Amino acid sequence: MRLLSLLFCCLLSVSALAAQPPIDRLLIDKSERRLQIISNGEVLHQYRISLGRQPVGPKRQQGDQRTPEGIYSIDWRHESAQYNLSLHLDYPNLKDRQAAFEAGIDDPGGMIMIHGTPIDEEYPEWYFKGLDWTNGCIALGNTEMRELWELVPDGTLVEIVP
Repeated sequence: MRLLSLLFCCLLSVSALAAQPPIDRLLIDKSERRLQIISNGEVLHQYRISLGRQPVGPKRQQGDQRTPEGIYSIDWRHESAQYNLSLHLDYPNLKDRQAAFEAGIDDPGGMIMIHGTPIDEEYPEWYFKGLDWTNGCIALGNTEMRELWELVPDGTLVEIVP
């Protein structure tokens, strides 16, 4: 009987995943501090986000604490002791490298992630809500990040607008 119950639960989980429409892209609106999961032009989920400490304008170089603007994709994911779960963006892309080169900038930066909030006893998760505190990444609460992690596959396009 236990085996049948376990099998039934597994089938329900698989059918729930199959019912999930394919994710077309993530849209990150920096001015609204909003991340949307979009499928077939429809917003499936929406989250409040935090950005880099200098949120206005596109990222230009390593250390400017700005969040990039443009079209990227999720190219790998990581479970981190410091920032919970994280999805890496393929920043800098060719356009970013070209802009840096033309501006005489040697290092346009990198390691831009969509990640959760730090797991830190001194600063609980609620402390970060509503703050722009990252070094250029996009941050969500850890519950929201877990949901995003489970819904969005590698290769998903990420559009970041001013």
